[in-house]
Parts: sequence; C-alpha cells; structure tokens
Amino acid sequence: MAENPPAHVEILPNGHNAQIGELNNYIVNGNYISASDQATLIQLLQPILDASHTRDRETSPPNSACFPGTRIDVIRMIVAWADSTLLWNTHILWLYGYVGCGKSAIALAVALKFERRNRLVGSFFFFRNTGDRSRMRRFATTLAFQLATAIPEAAPFIKRAVTEEGLLGSSLVAQLRRLVYEPFKAAAKRGRLLKTTVLKGPFLIVIDGLDECEDRQDVQAFIDDIVEFFRKNPFVPLRFLITSRIEQHIQSHLTNGRVRLENLVNHCSRDDIDTFMTNCFEAEKKRNPVIKAYICNRGDWPAKKDKDELVDHIGGSFIFASALFKYIVGPTDDQSTPMDRLPHTLNMNPGLDTLYAKTLSRSQHIPHFPDVISTLAFLVEPLPIVGIAELLGIESFEVVRVLVNLQAIIHVPGTDDQPVTMCHTSLRDFLTTESRSGCFFTPPSYHLYLLYRCSALQNKREPDTAAALYSIGNGANHIEQLVHLPPAAQGPLPRFPQTLDSFYAHILARSQVHPHFSDIISTIVLHKPLPAARISELLGIETFKVVRVLSNLRPIFNIPETDDSPITLCHISIHQFLTIESQSGHFYVPPSYHLKLSCYYFRLKLLSKSPLLPSQDALWSSQSNSHWKLFLEATSASSIHVELDQLTHLPSQPWPYQHLFALTRPFLWDIPSFSSQTPHRFCPCSSKVLNPWPWHWNKIMHQTNGCSRNLMSLWLSQD
Repeated sequence: MAENPPAHVEILPNGHNAQIGELNNYIVNGNYISASDQATLIQLLQPILDASHTRDRETSPPNSACFPGTRIDVIRMIVAWADSTLLWNTHILWLYGYVGCGKSAIALAVALKFERRNRLVGSFFFFRNTGDRSRMRRFATTLAFQLATAIPEAAPFIKRAVTEEGLLGSSLVAQLRRLVYEPFKAAAKRGRLLKTTVLKGPFLIVIDGLDECEDRQDVQAFIDDIVEFFRKNPFVPLRFLITSRIEQHIQSHLTNGRVRLENLVNHCSRDDIDTFMTNCFEAEKKRNPVIKAYICNRGDWPAKKDKDELVDHIGGSFIFASALFKYIVGPTDDQSTPMDRLPHTLNMNPGLDTLYAKTLSRSQHIPHFPDVISTLAFLVEPLPIVGIAELLGIESFEVVRVLVNLQAIIHVPGTDDQPVTMCHTSLRDFLTTESRSGCFFTPPSYHLYLLYRCSALQNKREPDTAAALYSIGNGANHIEQLVHLPPAAQGPLPRFPQTLDSFYAHILARSQVHPHFSDIISTIVLHKPLPAARISELLGIETFKVVRVLSNLRPIFNIPETDDSPITLCHISIHQFLTIESQSGHFYVPPSYHLKLSCYYFRLKLLSKSPLLPSQDALWSSQSNSHWKLFLEATSASSIHVELDQLTHLPSQPWPYQHLFALTRPFLWDIPSFSSQTPHRFCPCSSKVLNPWPWHWNKIMHQTNGCSRNLMSLWLSQD
C-alpha cells in the first residue's frame, strides 16, 4: 500500500467534487466528509473506483440504462419491496432473467432512485474480463468504502476493523462481516439512521451481474453468509437487490425460502419495447439525412406495420432491440441504407446469435479481423484502440477499420485513449462457443498468441503505454487460461508459438547465452524466493550478471523494482516445465542441483570472516543441510558418490571449497557423531570419496592456504 494518497485522485465515482490532495473538505452523495479521514480509508481499503452505479458507463460497462417511460412497473415493485418494514419481508431480492432482458438497466435505475432518497449504502456492478470488477478480491473493501461515505456514522467501526492485523488477507466472508454488515448494524442504532429507517424505510445495497463474477466459490460463500446474517439479525434495516442470469452455482444457494425470487420475464412488456423502438426511430429520423430524404420522397418510415412486426420479432429483449436498431441505422461500408436493412432484420432468427453473426460478417473480409475480434474476446482488461494496435503489432487505423462496422455490438469510443468494450458479455460467450459462432469462433489457444505478444512488448521495455502495462500485469492470467488445456488444444496456431512449452523455451532462449544462466535459473526454481542480490551472493557472482540474465525473462519471472524484493515465477506451470525433462529439454533443472546449492552455502559459511553473525551462520548451516537432504531424497545411493566426484572436477575458481565439501558431507551423512565413530564404520559412499584422499587433500591445502584443518573442524563442530 502506498504511504500517502496520490494528489488529485477521485476517491468515489459517485462523489461530487471529491478529491484528495489540495482540497481539505468535499461532499460525497450530499455528505460532508473530512479529507484526512477519507484519505486514510482509501489508503487502507483500496476500493475499486469504477464499480458503482455512478461509474462512466462508456468506459466501464455495462452501458445500460432504462429508456424513459419503460420498466416502470418492475421498478415500482422493487421499490415497494425495499421500502417495506414488515417483519415477514425478505431482506434479499434476486432479480433473474435471460441475456439482454434489462437486469443491469433496472439495477441502475433502482440505485439512482435510492441515492436520491439518501438510502443507498452502495452498489457493485460486476462485469466479466474487467480485472477486479470480475473478481471478489476487492468486493468487500469497495462496499465498505461506499458505506463509510454514505453513512459517516459507520466509518469509525470500519476503521477499527480494517486496522486489525490480517483482516484484509482473510476470507471474503470475514471481510464482509467486519467491514460491512457489523459496521452498518452498529451505525443503524444511532439517532439519525434510526430516524431515517422509521420514517422512510430500510437502506439498500445493489449487486448487479453476480453471474459475471469469476470466483464462483466466493459467490456461493457470499450468498450463504448474507442469508445466515439476516437469519440471525432479522431487524437490521438493510436490503440487498441482486441481479444475475440463472446460473446453477447461484440459483442453488438463493432458492432457500429466505430470498424473494423475481423472474424478469414476467415483467417484460411489449409496450416497453414498442416505446423504445418508436423513440429511437423518431430520433434517428431527425438526425439521419438519408432517412430524411427518403421520407420526403416516399412518406413516413418505418411503416407502422413494419415497426409492429419488428417489435413482435424482438420479443422482450432490450439488448436485442438495441443491437437490432444499431444494426439497422448504424454505419456500414456495403452501401446499403437503413431502409434496405430493416426487411433483413425481420428474417433473422430471434435471439442474439444471428444478429452477432450478421454484424460480424460486415468486417470479416478486412485484414486483421480475426486478431482484433479474438483479442477483444480474451482481453483480461479492456484496452483502447491504440493499446489493441500496439499489442497486436499493427496500426491504429487498421483496428478502427475493423471496428467501425461493428458498432451495433461493440462500443467504439470517440478517442483513441478510451477502452473498446463489448455492448454485452453475451458477445464473448458467442465468440468462445464454437457451436454458436461457427467461423467466428475464437479458440482458447489464442491466449497463447496474446501471451506471446505480451512477451514481445515486455522485451521492448516501454512501460508507459497501455499495452505495455497490460502485458506486465496480465501475462500470468493468459498462462492460467492455457494450463488447463491439453497440449493438443493449445495449438497448433498458424504462427509461433505452437504450445505453452514452446513459449517458455522461446523466452528462456533469450538469456541462455549469458554466463551463469543455468545456475541462476536453477537457483530460482529449486530455492525459496530470493532477491537478486542474495542470488548473486549465494552463487559468488556480481549482481549485475544476475540482472542481465533475468532482464529478458520478465514474461515468466516476476522481477521486482526494488533490490530487496524476491524474484518469483509468474505461474506454477513454469516450475513444472523446468523440472520435467521431457518438457523442458536442455533447460531442465535436475533435482541433483540441490547438491550445488548445499555446497554454495557451505562455501558462504567457511568464507565468512570472524566474528560470525550467529543468526547468519546458523541460517547458512541450515540451508546447506536442507539442500543436502533434498539432494539425497532425489538421488539413488549408487549415484551420490558420482555426483560428489563430478563436483570436485568443476573449475576451481567459483568452487574453491568443493573438495572440502565433498569430503565433509559424506562424513556428516554416514556418521551422525563424527567424534564417536571409527573408520571401519564408514559407509561405501565415504570410502569412495576418501579413495582419492591424497589428491583431494593437496588440492584443498593449495586452495585454502593450508587452513583447511581448522575450517573443517569449524564446520563439523557447528553443523
């Protein structure tokens, strides 16, 4: 966490004039907030700032809002439920329905209505493939921050809880209890909130798109815990509105008798769709010169008969209605007019798949179409046009050329620095399901190509661009998507790389020509995480040589900016690759390398100058023993002396004490107490190592200037 809040950072999306920095006070949702208090909370909680109902929907989808004059009845029903203080009223309402029936738009309308009434605690709009907004990791802290700004009386309880050691690293359930439920319960007993509840009704939290969250187990834990909390606390004046599609992992936990279930299909009105389409066509007739000219010559358009048929064809899906309208009137390079396209829409099969396929076919012939569409389908976080172009290694105008015909289903921003997003996540489902998308199918193996492109960007070392930042932060996410696929499903791609293993080999090959490459990689793989300086100390080389090897390996190693932070692998699959010879080939890290690590620590201890630091000395002894034991576990008894003998034949410059190590280690292994044993008790390994003793001893005496007797005694006495 940062020590100080950055200046001019907006701390709450739905706040007005809410900034930390030069302003001392500000107003959030009509509440007067102390800048110092709020700054502390934003530092501690690290909330997601674009997850609420007041986010910029153009850049943070879903971009859904109820069309004026529609959805009146269902919104009135939800408000009546939330306002009710009857004891038998449920605390949770689950509004569910199929794709595109308007759940997010209704959630937004309800949140805005309760915000105006000063009874909205907070809101969270999940959306797939948008980083933290598709996970539960910061869900509790984001709601807690919104609670603190909406209800200042809860802030002290939240501060007290968040400073508890380990809370932010605990489970989702524990965080929600300590940061949201209990602070609200405590604050609700205060005078102002108690008066508001009695006179106006309970408070509300809106959770939209719960099915968009990728952490399914956490979703189930959240549902179970909130139901249990209200079972034990039936008088807490708080309501939860949850919207989602019907997903088994959600439905099975919400249908328990303590949740009110509302199927949005039962609240879909043909009149709402008719109102929406009528107003959309009227606005377009005023704007579009082609339609104006047509009406002057041919009369009104569309004819009532055609519009009524179109409304019937749409059914109750607002997303289908919106996309269909954009398809009819949107720009295209095929020279057709809205009047030409309207009859075609009446022949489309009802539902989004046909519309998606028809729209995508507009750009299918344009260069880079498959790459642009596949990238949009698999991006972990949305990128602007320039970011997509840089990631793919093409020009920005080539991305625009593909997207300009697809604005019925993809939000294309007016500026290059705003992210490109899908109008609805159902488009991603369509593209990644081969039985639905056919020739537009994006195979999961495309994650491998994006991983390759991320690695190419990291190699350029341009950290300030959107694509470069994406590549640094999300390469491991693409690996995670690939490791669950069998090698055959990872490819083949029509270009390099073919498999995840070939990608790892390609990255490692960048540095294999550098000295000490094998030792550095083997140490990182078999040793617990160490900073670069500690690796260089252990291997007896200069730090810059370690950095030089690792600088080209950022796609698979986490290289920290600070010297005292450890270097780690980006994903566990890299460790598996390097420790399985059939996968890694000449990059294989054998378990026998533990012998070298044991010897390295042996050398560090003997080279230390007096007085030795007891803690450091003990650490080196412990590490040497640990790696020696790991070596023994992984090596057959008949091979141990072979490995030790090979150790003594390595060049003496980096290994001035390898002969002494090769002699002392068998003693410590064969003879638990060196002073109480006699030579006839030696095991075969010790005998084989001692066989060339005169030669070893002369070598040791030469390398250590005759002080080996004392060094050996020192090691044996302290080991």
